[in-house]
Amino acid sequence: MFTRKLLLESLNDESVFLFGARQTGKSTLIKEIFPDARYYDLLKSDVFERLFRSPWLFREELEMCLPDELVIVDEIQKIPQLLDEIHWLMHNRKLRFLLCGSSARKLKRCGANLLGGRAIRETLYPLVSTEIPNFDMIKAANYGLLPQHYLSANPSKKLQAYVGNYLQEEIREEAQLRNLRTFARFLDAAALTNGEIVNFTNIAADCGVSAPTVKEYFSILEETMFGYFVPAFTKTVKRRIKQAPKFYLFDVGVANYLAKRKALLPGSMDFGKAFEHLVIHELTAYLSYSSSEETLSYWRTNTGYEVDAVLGDAQIAIEIKSCKEVQSRHLKGLKAFSEEHPQARLIAVSLDPAPRRMNEVEIYPIADFLKLLWSGGITT
Repeated sequence: MFTRKLLLESLNDESVFLFGARQTGKSTLIKEIFPDARYYDLLKSDVFERLFRSPWLFREELEMCLPDELVIVDEIQKIPQLLDEIHWLMHNRKLRFLLCGSSARKLKRCGANLLGGRAIRETLYPLVSTEIPNFDMIKAANYGLLPQHYLSANPSKKLQAYVGNYLQEEIREEAQLRNLRTFARFLDAAALTNGEIVNFTNIAADCGVSAPTVKEYFSILEETMFGYFVPAFTKTVKRRIKQAPKFYLFDVGVANYLAKRKALLPGSMDFGKAFEHLVIHELTAYLSYSSSEETLSYWRTNTGYEVDAVLGDAQIAIEIKSCKEVQSRHLKGLKAFSEEHPQARLIAVSLDPAPRRMNEVEIYPIADFLKLLWSGGITT
């Protein structure tokens, strides 16, 4: 039903690690693109038990393959020992591998063989607007863009089950936390500060743990693909700026569920947060899928001027406003940024009914902005 933007073209020549949070659609995507590839699904108990007990069987089976044949291993983090066999097969039998997983944490923490840089890393995000026929922005801002949730007639129940399964399966199994309740409190706090500058000390005080523990918890979210940091843009001319990063959970709907935000409609503060998160998600996925060398950051001065998204070395500055008519007062951050970086292209994304220009600022309704983004009209 959805035509994904991640094409995995690098598999034509290389092996690939494909990571992504649970239910983003990794298994569906790879079966659609490579229906005839040899496929090992480590979620199947019989496959897992056999290869976990005797990982050399994996190598012995694949020695029968022809050179350059593609082999897919789903949920590779469940048996990191297979990576030694994969490394040998890549070197000695010239096989290509697509290695899928919902977490890089277990691979890193157990010192797994990460193939010496011989496999490219790709990430599959939740759906993006251009992948969805008749994209419903209000629905996406409320319930997120995991495929099953976006299509569901009862997405609230799906979100509840998803978060519960994430805590029980992903975190308990791979992070091996001693106190899951404390982590659950942290997750609630992270959702409430979603899209804001991270203050480890304040979050630690709210959760009753130390700041180093909170940093470790954020690391767990990153490595299990449950969230990501957006760094501060630190190139400055005269103004003093904030340098701590922002943190976003990987899906708008999951963030809303954890923060107990419901029935979001334009005009409310909560909708504004979800609207911003949605645009940041689209930008993050676009830069990843297009293999762009541009980076995503934000800019905020100590005196309160802010720009929600900065692309590259100040090439593009984007302000995200969920209002129906952008006014001059909404653009103070962009104007301040332009004073320091006059070469920047200035863009505001809003709920305006039609595109327009206010002085040097291009103003786009959300639908127009997303179409322009995915057609390459923003970064080119």
